[in-house]
Amino acid sequence: MRARYRWLLAMLLALAGLGTGVLPAAAAVPSYLTLEAGYTGVPNGWDHVERYLDSTPGFHQEQYPPDGRGDQDGQRLTYFNNVKEPFSGRFLLYSAPGWNTGSHQVPVLLVHGANDNPDRAWANPGESGGYGCGTTPCPSTGMMQYLSSRGYRVFAIGFAQKQGDNLMQAQEVGDAIALIRAKLNVPQVDLIGWSKGEMSARAYVSSLAPSWGRPYAGDVRKLITLGGPNGGYDYPFAHGWAHDVSIWPQCGGTVNAPAPNLDMTCYGTYTAHPEFAFTPTAGYDDYPGQRQMLARWDGTYGVDETQQDWYTTYYGGQGLYTYTSGSGIQSAIDAGSLVAPLQQAGVPASVSTYLLAGGTPNVLGIFNEDRGPSDGVVFEASALDTAGIGHVAGTALIAGANHLELGWNGAACAQVAGWLN
Repeated sequence: MRARYRWLLAMLLALAGLGTGVLPAAAAVPSYLTLEAGYTGVPNGWDHVERYLDSTPGFHQEQYPPDGRGDQDGQRLTYFNNVKEPFSGRFLLYSAPGWNTGSHQVPVLLVHGANDNPDRAWANPGESGGYGCGTTPCPSTGMMQYLSSRGYRVFAIGFAQKQGDNLMQAQEVGDAIALIRAKLNVPQVDLIGWSKGEMSARAYVSSLAPSWGRPYAGDVRKLITLGGPNGGYDYPFAHGWAHDVSIWPQCGGTVNAPAPNLDMTCYGTYTAHPEFAFTPTAGYDDYPGQRQMLARWDGTYGVDETQQDWYTTYYGGQGLYTYTSGSGIQSAIDAGSLVAPLQQAGVPASVSTYLLAGGTPNVLGIFNEDRGPSDGVVFEASALDTAGIGHVAGTALIAGANHLELGWNGAACAQVAGWLN
C-alpha cells in the first residue's frame, strides 16, 4: 500500500512540474521570430517550406566566396526570396508529410551538414549526382521519407550560409525547435545532426552560445549525430594538395570549401586566394563553420606524407608549391575551433545522446581519409568520441556506409529509427 502511495505521489509531483526531469511546457512562437513566407507544392516530397527571420540583435550578414560558389541555388533560392546571399538571421523550416498526423508523438528535427541543404541531405540524395550522394547510382529518397513513412513527424532546417558560423546556426536550431513545439503543442523534440550539423545541434543543447545568444531551453529528448566530428577533423590540412586542387580555380577547382594554403601553384602559375582561407585573412572570412570543426589528429594517425608540401601545409610555412600561414592547422584551431569548447560545455545528462559512424572510406570524387578507420572524411574515433557527453545512450558503426551515405543508407536509417523509438 505504501509503495502505491509513493507511486501516486511521484505521478502527482511530475504532473505538477515539481519532480525531477520536468519537461518544459509547450512553447508559444517567440516574439523575435517572424514568418516571412510559406511555400506549398514543393519538390522532393516535402509537404511545405517556411522562411523565418530571427530579429535578435547579434545575427549579422556573413560573407560568401566572391565567385558565387557558396551562393544559394536550386529551389532554395526561391525559398530565400531569390536572394543568393541571404542574411544569416534567416532560415528555412521544412515540414514532411505527416508532420502533424504521425503516430510518434515526439517530432524529429533534421540538421544538415556543410555545403548542403535539406533537399539533397534528407529528401533527394541524387540532386547533385554521385558526388553529392557519395556513390552511384544515387537514390531519389532519403531519411526524411524513411522516417515519415513510419509515422515520425519530421522537420528539417535550412541555413542561409552553407558553411556558416555554428554558434549562430545553433540559435536557429533552438528557433526551429520552439516553432515545432508551438505548432504541435509538445514539450520536446528529437534532434539529428549530420556531419557539420552535429556542431550546431550539440552547441544548442550544450548552451554554447554567442554573448548575445540564448541558452538551451531543455526541449530536446534525444540527440543523434551522424558522422559528426565530435572529436574534430583535420582532413583538409592532412591531405592538403589533393584537397586544394578541388578548390583552386587555376587548377579547375569549384568546390565550396576552405583551403589550408593561401598561395598555390597551378599549371605553372602561383596565385593567392585569401577568400578560401580557414582563418580571417585580408578581409575575408567565408568559412567560419569549417574552422570550428578542426582538431589535430597527427598525434594519432600522422600526416599524409604522399601529398605535395605535406609538412608546410599541416604545420605552416613556405613549401615548394604552396604557402600556409602561421603554424598551419594550429593557427586555424586557435582562431576559433569549437571542438574543445563543446566538450568542455558538455551535453546535459538529461539529453540521451547517440553516436553513429560510417566505416567505409569510398566517397565518390574525393581523396578519401585513409590514415585510419574513417567514413572517407571523419575518423570513426572522432564520430564516436564521447568526451563531454553526459548520457551516451548508444553508439553504432555502419560498416558499409561512407560519410555521404549516412543520411540515406538503409542500415543507418534503421539504426536511427531504432534509437528514436
